[in-house]
Amino acid sequence: MISVVVPTLGRDSLTDLLATLAQQVHDRPELEILLVDDRPAGGAELAVPGALAPYTKVLRGRGAGPASARNLGWQAARHPWVAFLDDDVLPAPDWLDRLRADLAVPDRVGGVQGVVRVPLPSDRPPTDWERVTAGLADGEWITADMAYRRAALAAVGGFDERFPRAYREDAELAHRVRLAGWRLLRGTRTVVHPVRPESRWISLRAQRGNADDALLRRLYGPTWRTDLGVPAGRRHQHVTLTGAAVLTAAALAGAVATRRSRAGRPLAATAALAGAAWLSGTARFGYSRIAPGPGTRSEVTTMLVTSAVIPPLAVAHWVRGWWRNRNETPRPVRRYPGELR
Repeated sequence: MISVVVPTLGRDSLTDLLATLAQQVHDRPELEILLVDDRPAGGAELAVPGALAPYTKVLRGRGAGPASARNLGWQAARHPWVAFLDDDVLPAPDWLDRLRADLAVPDRVGGVQGVVRVPLPSDRPPTDWERVTAGLADGEWITADMAYRRAALAAVGGFDERFPRAYREDAELAHRVRLAGWRLLRGTRTVVHPVRPESRWISLRAQRGNADDALLRRLYGPTWRTDLGVPAGRRHQHVTLTGAAVLTAAALAGAVATRRSRAGRPLAATAALAGAAWLSGTARFGYSRIAPGPGTRSEVTTMLVTSAVIPPLAVAHWVRGWWRNRNETPRPVRRYPGELR
């Protein structure tokens, strides 16, 4: 008995996802599909293929982000297992059959992740954004395709809605589920996650996630990356580059203000050294992003510009998140009760 929860902003990709599921239902009384329409404002009614209509219920979200939408979905679910799908994935033709097989697990298993494949171009190296998206294939417990026992979700209170973006909220939930004593496994079902079109400045918008990292640091301490299985980031590098840029600007301003006095020379020297450190560090950062890419003029230009802007932007978002979440504490969890009925 499985409930499939799909939070959606009404993207075109939802049509393909639902069409794929419609080809697989074939008289499945054990299935229900919950579409959570999380568009901030009212829009056209979501179109559900006829074959899915008997299994599908559309819920109206609050437009408060994916954590809130998924909570609404699982709390309305009627079945013991809740499978979460993102609205921009394409399940394999045998996804439902494999899902059912994946969930035939011991009671102590609280969640089973699917396999996520990200198709990349075969005729050229991937862009920076394509490589970022491809990282989903190696992510742990990501809700692009992740199923949880409803009992496990209830034991930890579901997704933490303090995480407003589709970023870290899934890893944080998995951490609490494991703290509660449940096991998490990987299954065999597969979804394809295409690289969606994005603005060339997507890497700048993505820096907002540093505020969520700051929240995790507040909640779980300095070992949060290891505890949650999150790869190491570049925060220390960004802090160093930002510090060099600030020191360059401050020393240069001081040198200009005191150019006719003795204090001007050491300030000018400091500005030169700090500026050289900032320039070389930014160049190395930019090269690390350009070298694996296609090398087109547009990509190189974007990487050069964003590599200069990302460090101070990342630091600013981190500081904002650190201050805003200064009094936050982890959500309580109920320990695994033993044998489940």
